[in-house]
Amino acid sequence: MRILTNSSHCADIREYGGAKARGLYDLADAGLNVPRWAVLGTDVYRDPRTTGQVGDRLAELLGMSTVDNLAAVSARIADLFAELSLPGAVIELAEQAYHHVGAARVAVRSSGEEEDGSEFSFAGQFATFLNVASVSELCERLKSCWASVFSERALRYRLEHGLPPHGAACAVIVQEMVDSDRSGVLFTADPITGGRDTYVISSVYGLGEGLVSGAVDADTITLEATSGAVVRTVIGEKRERFAAGTTGSGCAVVPVPSAERDLLSLSDKDIARLREAGARITEAFQAPQDIEWAIADDSVWILQSRPITTRQPAHGEAVVAEQAGDGEFRIWDNANIIESFSGITSPLTFSFAADVYARIYWHYAKDLRVPAAQLRQMDDWLPHLLGHFHGRVYYNLLHWYRMVRLAPVYPLNRKVLEASLGVDEPLADDVAESLYPYTFSSPLRRRWSRTVTTVTFTKRFLSMNRLVRQFIRYFYRAYREFDNVDYDALPGSEVYRRFRSLERELIAKWGPMMALDASLLISFGALHLLTKRWLPDAPEWFTPAIANPGPDVESAEPARALLELAATVRADPELTRLLTTTSPADIREALAGNDFLAAIDDYTERYGYRSADELKLEVPDLREDPTSLFTMLRGALAEPPATSTDEAEAYLREHLRGPRRWAYEVVRRKTRSGLLNRERLRFCRTRAFGSAKRMLRAMGRDMARAGVIENWDDVFMLRLAEVRAVFENPAAIPDLRKLVAVRKRQRLADEQLRAPSRFETTGSDYAPDILAHAGWATGDARRTGVRELRGTPSCPGVAEGPAVVTDSPLNVDGGILVTYRTDPGWVTALPSAAALVIERGSPLTHVAIVARELGIPTVVQVSAVTTEIRTGMRVRIDGGAGTITVLDEGKESVG
Repeated sequence: MRILTNSSHCADIREYGGAKARGLYDLADAGLNVPRWAVLGTDVYRDPRTTGQVGDRLAELLGMSTVDNLAAVSARIADLFAELSLPGAVIELAEQAYHHVGAARVAVRSSGEEEDGSEFSFAGQFATFLNVASVSELCERLKSCWASVFSERALRYRLEHGLPPHGAACAVIVQEMVDSDRSGVLFTADPITGGRDTYVISSVYGLGEGLVSGAVDADTITLEATSGAVVRTVIGEKRERFAAGTTGSGCAVVPVPSAERDLLSLSDKDIARLREAGARITEAFQAPQDIEWAIADDSVWILQSRPITTRQPAHGEAVVAEQAGDGEFRIWDNANIIESFSGITSPLTFSFAADVYARIYWHYAKDLRVPAAQLRQMDDWLPHLLGHFHGRVYYNLLHWYRMVRLAPVYPLNRKVLEASLGVDEPLADDVAESLYPYTFSSPLRRRWSRTVTTVTFTKRFLSMNRLVRQFIRYFYRAYREFDNVDYDALPGSEVYRRFRSLERELIAKWGPMMALDASLLISFGALHLLTKRWLPDAPEWFTPAIANPGPDVESAEPARALLELAATVRADPELTRLLTTTSPADIREALAGNDFLAAIDDYTERYGYRSADELKLEVPDLREDPTSLFTMLRGALAEPPATSTDEAEAYLREHLRGPRRWAYEVVRRKTRSGLLNRERLRFCRTRAFGSAKRMLRAMGRDMARAGVIENWDDVFMLRLAEVRAVFENPAAIPDLRKLVAVRKRQRLADEQLRAPSRFETTGSDYAPDILAHAGWATGDARRTGVRELRGTPSCPGVAEGPAVVTDSPLNVDGGILVTYRTDPGWVTALPSAAALVIERGSPLTHVAIVARELGIPTVVQVSAVTTEIRTGMRVRIDGGAGTITVLDEGKESVG
């Protein structure tokens, strides 16, 4: 037996040093500034003269351990090690180690063979002791480190992961104590998602024990990995600092002066040095790292480094959803989100959307002046606003109620949220009232923060029109720069750089605009309450109709432009013949030399990003595939239905006058402007997704040329973090070809499943049998033969005709358009539809708003309508009553 040091042979370190010692050895070898250290190796632990004394009794206790008695077993094992009588040779080794590192105050750390693995980290489960001041105390701490291999936490960890209870051998590190001014942890990847585009630094004053124990509210700095630019800073309260005790071992807790608490504990120089050290360490270990560091006397010390073991879903895993605690209840609902992400949605689209949602709403909360500590609490659930089950996207609904609670008037807002999303079931009052976005340490803090947030929100509410105008001016300046680029002509690395710039420049600015959605919930809710009170006999469709934003709504522009194109075609018999007799794939070629082609190109230039499934990155837009435009234009050749939105106005004039009418109009104008602004912003969102779509397609082509993936469109089978890794750390990426193949096979299986619109889970068990019980099944749903269905009236009017049940806004040809869901790209199908029926949606969805503006009878939220109605049935739609009546079963045809 001998101590191991930095001058020992690397083979001995690897065999006897344990994981932490191997890391220290490699850090020093890479030239990092590491405090002096020495190790009593695993050969000391295994020596019959040491742990051999307790071998039989230890085996007996481990053999009797169960999930219910781990605490008692661990305590008895700790007593065994405490009673160990260390042989003289071990005490001599301890003395050598103590003097090697300076014979003053030392840190004593376990270095288990099990620790810091790529799959199982055992992070924080083995013992560390700070400020140890004598050889005799070191010997006692040595025994405690050995005993910590069998702590209750370590035993439970092994049990939960199917590992043997006896564990592996444990070495013990004796390291020079750094009495730090500041200390903390540096992650060279996102510790939650594993994304390699950011570094995250947590920092406190004094020793790192305050951070590790959770006793001190740390500062958090997020950096862009490639440039080191600070992306986000959250200042913790830092009321206390842990310092080395001067009269004994352990730590002393010292108050931090109030003037320093609100200051960032790190300077720009410190941040730059830590980022440089992180890059060097990541390069040395060829994997993202969790690094403990300390700053003392203006020197940066690296105390230890381990791989980040952020859980990544297994290849082929059918579910990407929040890892909830045991017994935690979740509601998953596709209402409204299916308007953006219908059917099977690619891993890239989902992960990109989830990332964007999380970061935008974080900036929204920050803009409302939510305190830093509470923002950190929101980091626990913001990345999980969406879930991905068997390729389908769902709202993690309870988190959206938490988000709504950021704004004032929560009881009203949550009810309007349910109406605007179109959920089938309102949330129970007791559950709704239990949901909060964050908590506070005292009622006084909670009341003060709520006051600040409410005042800030009120200012945004009153100035929303001006804020939206400012944002739209900014957006289009930035968008023109991103859109006017041939990304296929650029190297993939340059496209990726611009993609990161798109994320950085737009998301932070977009966050505050989320106050518009909250403002709209309040104003629409107020309008609904006034309607109920002052117009109690108004029809159900009245409130959304009277709130409609009017002819200036931007979402209606593509539909109007399509109607203009159709009018041009109807006026020209030769154009009509060509369009109706030529295959859509051949029309463009047939139009060569015709002036009408310029009108088509102009439409594509203005609205090419607006198409079915426009937010799904894997779906080509009209600029890439104009075929669908010709199909929709053919369907719009029939004379459009007469449009009239005067019925709601006439009802209002007849039934409400005087001061009440004036007050009603004030609320109505606020609601209409909110809806108009929302449509403008969602047009911006579509354009931003369109630019991202072009960039990611170009990156996919670059990856295919480099052989990283087989085909360029395989990029959509990757997650965003995996795409980022290709351009940031290609040496560390797995075999993406195999990963893509596994996910493609999984997609084929997922396509056979019928997805429920809403289901519930408890905990994180998303196994197939659990999901099957929640409503996932194979095969088509069975018809009941019902002759009349009822939904929510959205636009009044009566229409009869053949039903066209479709999941694509094509070939409607004057029929009754019946669909499970719509997205904004469906507005181009409206001119050819006599009426519209949507199974999942609400009167406030994009297409419903545009349908009202065009005067198309519309019914939404019609349960099972796409199961009960078949293409070819003759049906009557009453948009005012919200009914769909089957007149004739007809003969099913292809829609």
